[in-house]
Amino acid sequence: MWAWAVKSAAALRGGVVGPQERLPWPQTVLLGVQHLIAMFGATVLAPILMGFDPNVAVLMSGVGTLIFFLMTRGQVPSYLGSSFAFIGVVIAATGYAGQGPNANLGVALGGIVACGLLYFLIGAVVHAVGTGWIERLMPPVVTGSVVAVIGLNLAHIPVKNMAPTPFDAWMQAVTFVCVGLMAVFTRGMLQRLLILMGLIVASVVYAVLANGLGLGKPLDLSGVAAAPWFGLPQFSTPVFSAPAIVLIAPVAIILVAENLGHIKAVTAMTGRDLDRYMGRAFMGDGLATMVAGSAGGTGVTTYAENIGVMAATKIYSTAIFVVAGLMAIALGFSPKFGALIQAIPLAVMGGVSIVVFGLIAVAGAKIWVDNQVDFSDNRNLLVAAITLVLGTGDFTLKFGDFALGGIGTATFGAILLHALLQGRAPR
Repeated sequence: MWAWAVKSAAALRGGVVGPQERLPWPQTVLLGVQHLIAMFGATVLAPILMGFDPNVAVLMSGVGTLIFFLMTRGQVPSYLGSSFAFIGVVIAATGYAGQGPNANLGVALGGIVACGLLYFLIGAVVHAVGTGWIERLMPPVVTGSVVAVIGLNLAHIPVKNMAPTPFDAWMQAVTFVCVGLMAVFTRGMLQRLLILMGLIVASVVYAVLANGLGLGKPLDLSGVAAAPWFGLPQFSTPVFSAPAIVLIAPVAIILVAENLGHIKAVTAMTGRDLDRYMGRAFMGDGLATMVAGSAGGTGVTTYAENIGVMAATKIYSTAIFVVAGLMAIALGFSPKFGALIQAIPLAVMGGVSIVVFGLIAVAGAKIWVDNQVDFSDNRNLLVAAITLVLGTGDFTLKFGDFALGGIGTATFGAILLHALLQGRAPR
């Protein structure tokens, strides 16, 4: 089942390496490193924005990738990294202020485990009956609106909470300009790692201005020097809270949409029908999310960055992702790596957050465009319009002591409103 047919680099000559094929191991390992780098920036950034331990998140992304590989019987090439869909609901559920460890991490983990369970159950149903019901329940106008809301709901965090001084506000601006320059004026792998490279350049600028000219709080790397190269990460256990579960579990809807799109994209690129593995892919991603949440990691999802690498190389071997997953696990056991991540200045993280949250919002709009959502249809127009304002304005509904915040009301509202309004044909 996992005995990949070896295809030599000389015989390849611009052709395609399928999921059940591989190049010789030296080339396969190098390609695994490339996929690890491609997912690295986002997988590390997401836990930092939620106050999670990045070492645990990277380690569990590797574990999750291997779980996905096993659940799909090695047929679906994919890397599972930290999902940005969890950021808004985790911050809402825990009250995280954007700096340092999340004091209510356990509550978030309980919600993530519940989300993974819901996702797994959806996968089991899909495996049994197919995907048609999902596409009816969550058409592009709904999924696009929910994804956009996640980015818009988060906008106040970097703007209001991550720039305590005028210097920090200016550094946020420098940071998102650096990311923009990387996006436009670089090519190849540098462009694919635009957020990570922009963060590095902005950190260097920060060090020059703060440490060299004394304009801000100095960049402190003493923790990096003191941290050992190898050691156990800080695992955490989940705490199951009903309000947090109700808020976080619906993220499964977004993960379903992401994974669905991933498999459709890989099917188109490889010419192999992978739809029959859709249910297994959902179950694998759900199980990986449960395992990650149980240990202190973020929820995981398939990564568009890795789809981009596959599209560029035409190499879809699942062996590459086994290698990348094992490398991520090894990296998770390096405290020095974690200390380096924690040393990133708050203002630089704020500037990167502005970019990331904006990209999430635009990704929702891209779903509308790619699927040609018809906004001349009043049903689509109202579902999108109401959902965006509910989420951006943080519209909250209270049920006794329980409060359902903006992302929750927007998610449930989009699904229910679309179901309510679709009963009548458009005029």
